[in-house]
Formats: sequence, structure tokens, C-alpha cells
Amino acid sequence: MRIGVVAGETSGDQLGAALILALRARVPGLEVRGACGPLMRAAGCEALADAHELAVMGLIDPLKALPRLLRLRRRLRQAFMAWRPDVFIGIDAPGFNLGLAAQLRSAGLLTVQYVSPQVWAWREKRVSRIAAACDLVLCLFPFEPACYARQPVVARFVGHPLADQIPLDVDRAAARRTLGLSPAATVVAVLPGSRAGEVRRLGPDFAAAARRLAAQRPAGQRKDVQIIAPMATPEVRGLFEGACVAAGIRAAGAAGADGAAGADGAAGADGAAGAGIRLFDGQARLCLQAADVALVASGTASLEALLCRCPMVVAYRLGSVTAFLVRALRLVRLPYFSLPNLLAGEGLVPEFLQEAVSGERLCAALQAELADGPRRAQLAQRFRAIHETLRCDGAQRAADAVLELLARPRGGSGVTVPA
Repeated sequence: MRIGVVAGETSGDQLGAALILALRARVPGLEVRGACGPLMRAAGCEALADAHELAVMGLIDPLKALPRLLRLRRRLRQAFMAWRPDVFIGIDAPGFNLGLAAQLRSAGLLTVQYVSPQVWAWREKRVSRIAAACDLVLCLFPFEPACYARQPVVARFVGHPLADQIPLDVDRAAARRTLGLSPAATVVAVLPGSRAGEVRRLGPDFAAAARRLAAQRPAGQRKDVQIIAPMATPEVRGLFEGACVAAGIRAAGAAGADGAAGADGAAGADGAAGAGIRLFDGQARLCLQAADVALVASGTASLEALLCRCPMVVAYRLGSVTAFLVRALRLVRLPYFSLPNLLAGEGLVPEFLQEAVSGERLCAALQAELADGPRRAQLAQRFRAIHETLRCDGAQRAADAVLELLARPRGGSGVTVPA
């Protein structure tokens, strides 16, 4: 069996690697080629391009990268047309993959989109385009297949891989020991985003919120507040360090197991000690498992916080041009934008969007979460229930769905499969 695949960014690489391994366990001699990252290469995918070449988002950045992306898509299309895989699987990156899938499907190849575009959030009219490009859509969230109910395409909920990877029972004490944090401290995790653009837009307000939170604790308790920030990349780390300097809070590198260095920050304008942020390279999951509350950029980090049973405040800010277009064209019509609230169908966690994002408001929301112990306990129960819904061995279910597609008689009409 031959499978062509194109994955976008690190998350797509993770999904692709798990899917390849699940398929390989069922199909001896499986051949896989395409755009992939290191995890997919380790799983046996022959690289035709690197997954990070697709790392663009929003409405404006893809336009800037359009000539390069079109060249890459043309090169991959030619490679797949010459190789003739049994199925093409586009993993996330819908702006790139759906166009490629449509071209390959018109040439007689079966096509799959793994990770449904957020048609439930914005640009609903894309549903018909997706159905025209794909034979199968693999959905990460249980509410997504209903979006395709009137379309001739199979849409199947397979679960979210993070829910499989993160245990249902979180050992907060063990996470703190691993990170060198005090078992008795109030720990606040700050995750300003994994992309440079996100950190440029959110970093100053996240740093300001952290500075306020540390400074507003009673003087004798300031050292009991430990603020930690996992950094996705060196570029993100540099940007956030600059935001911290501007906000008047020191961002120090994490220490070893004893947590000595970086545990306290430099004195700020009011002379407060202990107002520092400890930076970690990666380790976002451990930081969320260790924290009492988190301040996170909307996206996968908010879902990961939920799965780690960490109460949170969620914020996001689009680029000014993108925000103008989204509002002017009324592209988004949802009451919530964070994944925890969308999955719950109610406002479980505080959200701040665009102009509402400020250091003062974010700090106040964090303080409110920290002050309400019963609410945090209730949130942990709700988060666990959502975790159980999403935890259903997603890679195995995705592999089953792909193999069922390959066994299905060609030319049959598609139906939406909710589970």
C-alpha cells in the first residue's frame, strides 16, 4: 500500500507519525511519502518536503508566502501524480492541503483531510469546498461531523491525540518536583503562544499581567508565587524576554532540580522581590500540570490546559488587518472562541479577545481564579469529563477509517459518521 501525506507544522507531524505507525501495524510493507517532520520520518515517511514549510496562518501571512507555497504544492502534486499513492492524506494545513487534494481527487486518487478546518467557527461556506476535495474528513472534536451532514463526504470523529497522550489523572506534585518548584507555592503558568506573531501581539500584556500578579500579592507572600513560562522556540523566548524587560519583570532561565536560579525576580519599580518569571525551554505540559492556574493564548494550549486539569484565563489578539476583515465580513459568529468553552457549550473559562486584552484585566481574572478554590475543583471535574469524551485512541480510529475508505467500492456516496 502507498500513502501520500502532507503535514503542517509540529502538531501535524505528531498526528502523522501516530497514524503511520497505526497503519504500519496493520499493513506490512506500507510505503509513505510526502511533506513531513522528524517524527513522521522516524515512523518511516520518505520526506519530499519539510512540514515547517507550511507554517503560515491567518489571512495575511499566507498571501505573503503564496508564491513559495504554490511552487511547493505544484512540486508535491507532480510527485504524487507520478507515484500514484492509494490514498492522499492532508494533515491540518487546510489552506494548502485542500487545493492539493482537489487536484489529486480530480485525477482519480482517494483523498483524506485529517483535522477538519474550523468551519464551525468561521467561513462556513468552506464545507462544500471540503466535500468536493475529499472522500473522508477525520475530525478531532465530537461536534464537527454534524457540519458535514448535508454533504457527500464521510466525516468521522476519531478523538484528539492529546487526550490519548495525557493521563486522566494528573500528578501535580510530581510535575512540580520535576520542574524544581515549591510544593506549597502558588504556581501560575504563562503561555503567550507558540508562534512569533502571537507572542508579539500578546507577550507585552501577558508579561504585564504577571508583573501585576506578583506585585499585588501581600508583601510577605510574594515569594510564595512562582510564575513559570514554557517557551516553544528560541525565537519565542527572545521575544517574550523582551516583553518582560519592557514590563519591568525579570525573565530568568530555569534552574536544575533544586530550582535555585531564577526562582526570584529582580526588584520592580515598587521594590517588590519575587516578581520574576522562570522560563523553560519547552515542557509546556509539565508546566500546566504543575500550575494552579494558567494564562494561555487561545489554541491548542487551552485544550492542553484543560487536559492537564489546569484552570485558565484565555486571551487572543489577531493582527489588525485580519481583525478588521474578520469583523467587516462577519466571518466569525460564535459566542466563544476558546476550545474549553466550545467543547463545554458554555463559558467555563474567562476569555479576552482583541481590545479586551490588557495586563490589568488578565491579572484580575487570574486573581479571581486563584481566590475561588471550590470553582477550581468544579472545573477539574468538568475538564475530566471532556477529556474522557476526547480520549478514544485517535490514531487507531483514524487508521480504521482510512482502511475502510480504501475497502469501500469506488463511486459510492458519502455519509456522515458521527462516531
